[in-house]
Amino acid sequence: MNARTTSILATLGLLAMTAVWGSTFVLIKGVVGRMPVADFLAVRFVIAAAAMLALFARPVWRLGRRQVLHGLVLGAIYGIGQLLQTWGLSLIAPSVSGFATGMYVVFTPILALLLLGQRMAGMVWLAVGLSTVGLALLSLNGVSVDLGVWLTLASAALYALHIVLLGQWSRRGEAFGLSAVQMVAIAAVCLLAIVPHAPVLPPDRSAWFAVLYMALIAGAGAMLMQTWAQSHLPATRAAIVMTTEPVFAAAFAVLLGSDVLSWRMLLGGGLILAAMYLVELMPRRGALPAEAVHHEV
Repeated sequence: MNARTTSILATLGLLAMTAVWGSTFVLIKGVVGRMPVADFLAVRFVIAAAAMLALFARPVWRLGRRQVLHGLVLGAIYGIGQLLQTWGLSLIAPSVSGFATGMYVVFTPILALLLLGQRMAGMVWLAVGLSTVGLALLSLNGVSVDLGVWLTLASAALYALHIVLLGQWSRRGEAFGLSAVQMVAIAAVCLLAIVPHAPVLPPDRSAWFAVLYMALIAGAGAMLMQTWAQSHLPATRAAIVMTTEPVFAAAFAVLLGSDVLSWRMLLGGGLILAAMYLVELMPRRGALPAEAVHHEV
């Protein structure tokens, strides 16, 4: 399989992952109204970690000590981001949370430049700008910057750091093991957040269904897909593709009858898709291949 085909498959994998994330908003809203947020996260990620360790114990064992450490660092960053995002969401509207979280598309190239010295082509910055405007159109109808927004922006910065470091540390053939180690670290962070009590379990069958879907599909499956895809894609391209999450969330909201299609959805979603087109489908003259970007560390 040539590099171009692999890159397209990695992009399609990230799109599938963000579609799954977009489908979870209704489920999360229903569950966190009936159980504490931190307990929901702890139960979700403990189940995801247990499933991944059961399935991928051998790939974890084959990881070197350095990659295990990388996985633990990545998982801790992601887990803290999850907690900050969820706490922020409890203080602000979901639409504002969606916009603030999506700002990782801006933070990712900035961190790649500051931490790794990776310079971005002008077309990439144009795509970042289009994505940001698209996110604003999808999410905002006026916003005041308060504690909830700051917490969510902090989570977005952590997600960007996770994307940048995962792009550096993910190795082909190690996605199973590295994903499992990350999930263990995420579960540990979420369990620490509810110390000293044990997690409150989902109260009924529908809540259990939502938690299991979030744990196995939107948790373990999505982390595995992201880890594999980022072994083939530069971090900023991955971040721009992942901003399609609010597009899918809006589409599911319309399909399920909880929202009405509007010009803001169409224009905002169109700008995000245009940004993805710029970085993924148009010829990238003079760009380094993905292999040259990822594997120095």
